[in-house]
Amino acid sequence: MKSGAKGFTLIELVVVITIIGILAAVAAPKFINVQSEARESVIRGVEASVRSAASLIYAKSLIQGTESGSGSVTTSDGTTVTTTGGYPDTGQIISAIDLSSDELVTTAASGIIGYDRTNATPTTPDANCSVTYTNTAGAITVAVSTSNC
Repeated sequence: MKSGAKGFTLIELVVVITIIGILAAVAAPKFINVQSEARESVIRGVEASVRSAASLIYAKSLIQGTESGSGSVTTSDGTTVTTTGGYPDTGQIISAIDLSSDELVTTAASGIIGYDRTNATPTTPDANCSVTYTNTAGAITVAVSTSNC
């Protein structure tokens, strides 16, 4: 009778499962950190979009001659954006950019765009992972917080 059985012994299987478990334990924290870095990258991309939209609206205000004082600009998609000093008003920056995301939420009146990781239906942006746009009498600021992405 031939005893040339093929397969793995129980010890070999336990060793392989242990090695896979160790690799998983080492890789999991790195994967979690990658998610945080990805959210931070999205926020940086939103910052660039906000700055670009503000610059484009200002350029259009210059062309129309409404760069001083209050006015309005119609974007290429037909959205009317009110301006102060040629730049979009604080509550108008969100309508000036095309923000289509299930993960980002906005507070239009205060010009905040960010993540809300507190519940399944996001409603309030996290102040520690957001972009805040303000226009105070024509002087704009774009503040970014990525301390808790």
